[in-house]
Amino acid sequence: MTFRPSFAAAFVAVSWAAAAADSPVPQAPRFWAPASSSIQKFLGKPYVWGGAGLKSFDCSGFVWRVMLENGILLKRTTARKLYMMLPPVPPESRYQYGNIVFFDNLKHVGIIDTERTFYHAQVSKGTNLSPFTPLWRNKVCGFRGVGAPAKPGDPAR
Repeated sequence: MTFRPSFAAAFVAVSWAAAAADSPVPQAPRFWAPASSSIQKFLGKPYVWGGAGLKSFDCSGFVWRVMLENGILLKRTTARKLYMMLPPVPPESRYQYGNIVFFDNLKHVGIIDTERTFYHAQVSKGTNLSPFTPLWRNKVCGFRGVGAPAKPGDPAR
């Protein structure tokens, strides 16, 4: 199955071949195991508005770079557009490792680590692992999933 919203040609080329027919987002734990090394190597980098790595990031640039380095091909964009590009996750899977979490009316984005923590690029701290404090939990406005990486020659690319 290939996820193709009407604006896919302009914004996203992601392979969802591993998706179950009745699941809105594929479960991709095998993808996120190696992707965690990308996350770890970018922790501690400074925040720079519009930054997409390798030495500095903004929030959506951090998420984009981690995906890019692991075969998920998305156009570099804002948190709001990223939210529109990715498929929703079922409520029971919201805090699954690797899901994308959106905050503050889609103005901020991060990657779920656990139900208690998430990775993001924060203005005051740069890229880091933050706890879901009451402040952050109150700002959550949605979750999206990421599929398995595209394979060479995949027509969805």
